[in-house]
Amino acid sequence: MASAITARPLISAALPNDRTARLITQILLVFGGTLLLTLSAKTKVVLGPVDMSLQTLAIFLIAATFGMRLGVATLLIYLAEGAMGWPVFQGTPEKGVGIAYMMGSTGGYLAGFVVAAAVVGWAADRGWDRSVFKFLGALLIAEFAIMLLGFAWLATLIGAEKSWQFGVLPFILPDLIKVGIAAAFMPAIWSFWRKAD
Repeated sequence: MASAITARPLISAALPNDRTARLITQILLVFGGTLLLTLSAKTKVVLGPVDMSLQTLAIFLIAATFGMRLGVATLLIYLAEGAMGWPVFQGTPEKGVGIAYMMGSTGGYLAGFVVAAAVVGWAADRGWDRSVFKFLGALLIAEFAIMLLGFAWLATLIGAEKSWQFGVLPFILPDLIKVGIAAAFMPAIWSFWRKAD
């Protein structure tokens, strides 16, 4: 069985064969993923001068587990929930909700989340999440996309220097730690799966 799923994301092994049951399961997974994203956004770990949320780690793991299509769908539904005013983001409802919040200082990072899910999901669809080094490369590209889009959007609001100082620099080390955790976690899960199979 292991050889039959080597080119698919992890979740594919758990999806039912029946088309209707498969669709229902995928819908439930997407909404479960948005709940996990919300919880991860609200979970803070103090690391140095910044409060680090676990959201990018959750994005990486969801995209790797679900694959590109389901992973991106999860992120898009999550953003739609936020656009509707649901308090799903890290700074909501304290710093506002809905489109107004999304167009604020975090707008670029939110767009970057979708790109990151696409990159990591694409890599998982090709089996890169079985190898620490291949998966690490995909994760670094995904992290760069988040930071680039976040920096670019924030720079239009507060200027490039402040955007770098407050929107990128403090998050480099915490986010690299999350990249490292994800890069080690998914291959370990696949190794366990192969042994169990």
